[in-house]
Amino acid sequence: MPICERDPWRFQYFETVACPPDVNIPTDDLDSHAWFAQFRWVYDKLKIAQSQHLPCGLAGDALPALPVFAKPRINLRGMGLDSRIIRTRMEFESLPQGHMWMRLLGGEHISTDCAVVNGEVKWLRHALGFPWIEGMFTHWVIEIEHRPELTQVLSGWVRRHMAGYTGMMNFETIGGKIIEAHLRFADQWCDLYGRAWFDALVQLYAHGVWKLEEGGAVEGYSIPLFAAHGHVPPHPPQALQDRIRTLPHVSSLQITYFPAKPGEAHPMPPGGFRLGLINSTNLEAGLAARRLLAEGFPGVEVMIP
Repeated sequence: MPICERDPWRFQYFETVACPPDVNIPTDDLDSHAWFAQFRWVYDKLKIAQSQHLPCGLAGDALPALPVFAKPRINLRGMGLDSRIIRTRMEFESLPQGHMWMRLLGGEHISTDCAVVNGEVKWLRHALGFPWIEGMFTHWVIEIEHRPELTQVLSGWVRRHMAGYTGMMNFETIGGKIIEAHLRFADQWCDLYGRAWFDALVQLYAHGVWKLEEGGAVEGYSIPLFAAHGHVPPHPPQALQDRIRTLPHVSSLQITYFPAKPGEAHPMPPGGFRLGLINSTNLEAGLAARRLLAEGFPGVEVMIP
């Protein structure tokens, strides 16, 4: 399976995708950072902010106008690890080395997957996130709308900064400003793009072209289930997992942790420990499936908005 996936709960998406054995397609930032040395600078969040002329800097700088948002300058593990809003001088002065800060942005939080050919965006799909608390999201809506203004912003940024790059990119934006860039796609909900998308993905990395017939896209929903930090439970019963996967409108179920590893070994947002993800083509059906999944964790302090 040359589509290189580190998380076993996502193998389900790629096991039947035909991909030449000499073509490696990354789904993880650790691999992307290693394989694309010329472009790995995009993982430096300070450089991303500077490329947009946003107020930003490093831990140890003179006190900026507060509040600001702070996070590790480079985070290849994801999940908003150790990110926070800084509201006081004491909080700013206690930032660890290796953190950066930037202007606190407002507006919609959107994740966008882009297919790029030689520095030109050929396809993209936006997902709107609904923030909850402390880095967690209630759910994501994988949209069918094009968002022309955001599309123009991202296409222009790629054209200016990614000449010579061919492959997938993922951007996270808030209020139309890029907060993170990745040399991969978001493998959390790629099953909702449809089978033809996987074939186009292979062609992109194998031959440097993007061929995907537009039309037929459906709106999708990616819905996480979180629990309080402090306890790593066993996986829910397989019978319950199988039942959820067969529910109408449910595209996939992911149980997104290793039960034998301690909690701190999993990159998680500050607010909670992610137990699983349900991808669905109907929001109400997905929310109902999440409630059913929660029943598979008796004695666990699950967190449902």
